[in-house]
This record gives sequence, C-alpha cells and structure tokens, in this order.
Amino acid sequence: MATPHLSATDAELLLGTARDAAAAEGVKVSISVLDAGGHLLAFRRDEEALLISGETSTRKAYTAVQLNAATADVVDAVKPDGPFHTLATALDRPLLFTAGGIPVHRDGRLVGAIGVGGGAPEQDHSFAAAAVAKLG
Repeated sequence: MATPHLSATDAELLLGTARDAAAAEGVKVSISVLDAGGHLLAFRRDEEALLISGETSTRKAYTAVQLNAATADVVDAVKPDGPFHTLATALDRPLLFTAGGIPVHRDGRLVGAIGVGGGAPEQDHSFAAAAVAKLG
C-alpha cells in the first residue's frame, strides 16, 4: 500500500480553492503549500498582494506542518502568559504563530499544510480552511 502523500495535483487544487475564496472577498493573497517534510510544493502570489505575504504564507504552512496544528489554534500558546511563550524565539526555524496555516491529512496521516497570507488573520484562516475542506 502506498504511503499517503500530497500530490502536485492536490497542491494545485489547494492553491486554486484558497485563491478563489480570497478573490470572492476581494483580498489579495499569497498561498504556499508544503509537503509533510516542510518542503514547498506550490506557491502563488497575487500581483497586488504585499510582498511579505509570500513569506508569511510559507511560514504559516511550515508552522502548521511542524506542530500538526492550525496556526489559529496555537496563537494563545505563544502569548507572554502562554505555556510555550518562548517557542517563537527559542528555535531557529521559520515559525509564525498567526492564523492562516492549516495541516492537511490523508488517511489519518499528516501529508502537508497550506498557508495563506495577505488578509486579516481570520480571513487567511478561512481561505485555507475552504481549500482543505474541498480537498477532503
């Protein structure tokens, strides 16, 4: 039996769905899709999206892969009074604890993550969630 993974076709579906969700709200975004090892599979930045959104989308996806959790779910954990308040600065990794990164699972296994940057954190999360839901 083949090991579950995120294919290039899956990555393109995630990109397209998140992009369509953002466009429907008039938000210019960058979208990154990573495999389970944290390697970039697909990327797209709207022409008018802030340049930094490319970096934030990738970091959100990377954080979601590393923690196997949506970044929206770990924001409070790294606040000054949170249990992991030093995590954001203790590791030499491109982590970003802002909503917009969501892990992707297949057959109960982590296969990658999507990160969206460019909108408000709640918007980025909803665009990423729409993409993950469509992938199924």
